[in-house]
Amino acid sequence: MDDLAKLKKKITNSFKISGFLIRSENSVFLAEQLLPFEEDERDKWLTIITENLQSQRLKSAHVERAALEKAINEINRVGLDEGEAVFSVINAFDVPRYVYNKMNKKFELDQGQRCILAKPSLKSGQLRQRYEMLLQKTLRHELFAPAVIENGVTSESRAKKFKLLYCENLLANSSVEEAVVLGLLTQLKEGKFYIEDPTDCVELDLSAARFHAGFFCEGCFVLAEGCYNGGVLKVDGLGFPPAEPAASSRAFFGTQNSWGGESTKLLKYSTRLQELERTNTEATIVFLSDVRLDVPVVMEKLRMLFVGYDSCPPVAIVLMGPFAASERQHHALKQHLNALGALANGCEQLKKQTELILIPSCEDPAAPNIFPRSPIPNTLAAGLLKVWPRTRLATNPCRLQYCTQQIVVCRLDLMAKFCRNTLHFPPDTSKIEQHFARTLICQGHLTPIHPIAMPVHWDYDAALWLYPLPDLIVIGDSCQSFSTSQHGCTVLNTGSFVKSKFAFKVYIPSTKTIEDSEIPDEMEE
Repeated sequence: MDDLAKLKKKITNSFKISGFLIRSENSVFLAEQLLPFEEDERDKWLTIITENLQSQRLKSAHVERAALEKAINEINRVGLDEGEAVFSVINAFDVPRYVYNKMNKKFELDQGQRCILAKPSLKSGQLRQRYEMLLQKTLRHELFAPAVIENGVTSESRAKKFKLLYCENLLANSSVEEAVVLGLLTQLKEGKFYIEDPTDCVELDLSAARFHAGFFCEGCFVLAEGCYNGGVLKVDGLGFPPAEPAASSRAFFGTQNSWGGESTKLLKYSTRLQELERTNTEATIVFLSDVRLDVPVVMEKLRMLFVGYDSCPPVAIVLMGPFAASERQHHALKQHLNALGALANGCEQLKKQTELILIPSCEDPAAPNIFPRSPIPNTLAAGLLKVWPRTRLATNPCRLQYCTQQIVVCRLDLMAKFCRNTLHFPPDTSKIEQHFARTLICQGHLTPIHPIAMPVHWDYDAALWLYPLPDLIVIGDSCQSFSTSQHGCTVLNTGSFVKSKFAFKVYIPSTKTIEDSEIPDEMEE
């Protein structure tokens, strides 16, 4: 007797003990849902399902498929609200925008209507909001927070404190010996850099500046420390605003769902989701970038990937573009996506249990090179959606929620942009991934560079925020892959699937670990 038949018999007996009768086709359906789990896990879920059926107060002892599906859906939706699910994809245009209220010292939801063709005033408005976000967390940092008196002794006697000044404070004086300013690094005149905040701007002299870790590009926010004299701030040290652990940041959002999704409250606080995340040790999320569907060998390797995962389906497989060489051949991309769906023929468990997420690059058709980028149109992916209904056409970037974990996914060659636009290249290239991660984490933003280098839809800039810090930031960059963790946030670069001997990354949420994987040259199907 095979596993399916044994499990079917166990389901029938379990239902009889609970006072239910189940038809053969319905027991097969339930057995297929439970088969991927280990035997002890099957027993646990079977008990939970029968308990749920009892709570439904069915009119008959015969359990129909609709009741089974309802029970499974309710078990999966274990969060706080009706709209919550174990796994969800949140497109950039659905990410809520929060505005910092200086009076109440907390973030409040901005429910104003947004649009792609925004007013010109919003260009400066989104920069002000980023500034306010960085300012409030900087002022809370131990180096800038007011001194606390303990046992008659101030903390200043134990650690040096800094007072943050505004540009207007400097301009109101002829000279200031020790000045620290937070502002936007900008080049208002050719060859001359300035630091700008909402009050004014001050010219910088960077000739003797000591640069801290990170990529200092025009368009990022910096902390400039130095001596101000004669209208110029001679910078001794240039650094980033301090990073802040996510738990500290969330305190200023309350229980509001700042992440996005259908839930009204943040799923980080769901104890049931935490338990499911901890116990579901087999759950994985697979990431691939630079997936060229117009290259035959790539399609062959994807077929191997799908066949290999059919026996142990992951939660999701995330494919990032570019999906074809030419950004203008819409018809060709449609054919490639149809072919992608055909690769999954015979992989029924994979198609039933795994979300296939497609994230376009800036080179893919049907949208301009502006962030956030719209998803691939449904018309181009109609064939794929038909054969793999759990396909999700996501924006670039997008957000994923697995249980309590928050994941940002972005397809962008960001390392090259940082290296081309930085004022100061890090001297130690062996730690370049740490400079990269620190730039994103301290800036709290996916694209802290000049809008000429990476244009952004002003009204949807909030979708690019990395504040509070997520658990995982996945960048699909064609440079060499890496992963590094700072302040409780892991930054992962997948590298190029087509250029790295078909390597990809596997994320294990239960342990928050990343595995390097590769599709070999020969693999038995």
